[in-house]
Amino acid sequence: MFRVNKYCWALVALLTSMFGAFAQTNNETSPSDTSPETSVTRAQQPTPEQLGDALMLHQRYQAAIETYKRCPNGSAIVLNKLGIAYQMLFNTEEAMKYYKASLHIDPNNEHVLNNLGTVYDSLRQYVAAERMYRKALKINPKSALIQRNLGTNLLAQRKYSKGWEAYQTALAIDPDVFEHDTHLRIGNPASTQDRGAINYYMAKSYAHAGMKDRAIEYLRVALNEGFTTPKKLNADSEFASLRGIPAYQQLLADQGTP
Repeated sequence: MFRVNKYCWALVALLTSMFGAFAQTNNETSPSDTSPETSVTRAQQPTPEQLGDALMLHQRYQAAIETYKRCPNGSAIVLNKLGIAYQMLFNTEEAMKYYKASLHIDPNNEHVLNNLGTVYDSLRQYVAAERMYRKALKINPKSALIQRNLGTNLLAQRKYSKGWEAYQTALAIDPDVFEHDTHLRIGNPASTQDRGAINYYMAKSYAHAGMKDRAIEYLRVALNEGFTTPKKLNADSEFASLRGIPAYQQLLADQGTP
């Protein structure tokens, strides 16, 4: 998502990892044809679930919902996919209904727990969302995406040190966890303060990991959003390794700091 619009990273970016969880439950490859019906094997009649998956990949969410509902068995996987489709349509009430139904069948599904967490986050029910992410991480503590979601959730609660810790964990598992792009067309309900905090602690995590170019990139966003100042940057020991880099010096110069 960052590659598409670095100024829109905030709580709703949690949905990118939710959509990634959908991809992990879908064995279809990305369609090479503009018609969803041709993205499944022509040699056999596609099942409603396969056709629904193809419709999801084409962002035809309402059609996917109608198709998934034709599945003969309401499996936990199909219920989860229905939740995702409703969430893509910003129908959080129906999304939550289907995620909970999926968990009723399979209460230890890390992906569904994560997805339900993203619904709570979108409703700003941060404590409930945090509980879902922590349950998911008990099942799979090595999920970089869920660690990222937890970090963003904690930052939204202004628990900055804990949020940064979760971000560092996510980055240690997957150095590209913040760069994954699912091409979702989602707005950004987070405040400027939230966006600034998220970008600042992402920059701090990158600096800690030695990924200096990315750290500077996100520091620029945090500065533009008013979360931090050049004086605070210079006082933060985590950014000491950036001070001799021309791009960092230019960043400060652009802020009127010699």
